[in-house]
Amino acid sequence: MALTAADTSEASADLALMTGANVLASLTIPGRAEYVSEARSLVGKAIGADNPAADVAILLTSEIVTNAVLHSNSRRPGGIVLVVVSEISAGLRVEVADNGSDLSTPVVRGDIYASDGHGLYLVQALADQWGYISDETGTTVWFWLSAAAPC
Repeated sequence: MALTAADTSEASADLALMTGANVLASLTIPGRAEYVSEARSLVGKAIGADNPAADVAILLTSEIVTNAVLHSNSRRPGGIVLVVVSEISAGLRVEVADNGSDLSTPVVRGDIYASDGHGLYLVQALADQWGYISDETGTTVWFWLSAAAPC
């Protein structure tokens, strides 16, 4: 079963309702590298440039969306990536949902000398919390930054 924008939007809305979160913004983009900048822009606009967490949130979003368009089935024709920005528990949560992968799951590579694979290492190092959920519809990678409420 393929991930659809409706499926992931509904799941994000359900999560927001259950946790008292406030969804600030969401965006569905084609699973292609040239759209990663739209995800960065969405996060920056949703939380505001004056927010002290803005630079970190934009960087981590860029890393996760880039992973989605390079390593998931979202890179295939018709593939999509959904980005959801929420205010939750005195912080900011960003979720990136993709079409999953038959070959890999998100993994942190600790080899500082590797030529690639540092994206989730940055997420692990800079986010207060992060994780992922995979099922038959795809993979959602998320991170949470404390005290990142919009200005």
